[in-house]
Amino acid sequence: MASSARGGKPWWLLGCSSCWALRHRQGRCGLPHEEGFEAQLSAALKAHGEDVSLIDGAVSGDTSAGGLARLDWTLAGGADAAIVELGANDGLRGADPAEMRANLSAILDRLAARHIPVLLTGMYAPPNMGPQYEAEFRAVFDALGKRPGVIYDPFFLAGVAEVPSLIQPDGEHPNAAGVRRIVARILPEVERLIAEAERP
Repeated sequence: MASSARGGKPWWLLGCSSCWALRHRQGRCGLPHEEGFEAQLSAALKAHGEDVSLIDGAVSGDTSAGGLARLDWTLAGGADAAIVELGANDGLRGADPAEMRANLSAILDRLAARHIPVLLTGMYAPPNMGPQYEAEFRAVFDALGKRPGVIYDPFFLAGVAEVPSLIQPDGEHPNAAGVRRIVARILPEVERLIAEAERP
């Protein structure tokens, strides 16, 4: 979830390792901080004249349940807006889509109660989970994306997941060029979120 501040409260980025800059370690995939989603999005917003302070609350391996469990302390200092990117690890673990929906619904409920506008960006289930699971998984995000006050981006990795040259050697996470493409694609939605956060 992303939080940002324009002379006010921050914007939170609540997500998993798809938007978290993993540290480089021998034999492991990862990105240095400056190549991760939060850093690249911050730079893109600055280039567009947006003075927004993002706080990266993403955690590698996090599920929707984990995001919900740490939501209250994440928001302890307040936030002007939030970007929620969760669900990838629910799919990898074969979690019940109904449980994921309950967790994400609770996150959106708590943000709405605080009058924090949200950009919800979805995920697809791994194809090896079968067509029924994929459909149920996808339906969760499509339904939540229709909630009032939610800006919806159907797939965080759109235009990246299917391009091997934009994925790290682990076959799952975007590399620096992949993150750059995600940021370019999602930037208009983030600017919509900024406009919502600035409405009186």
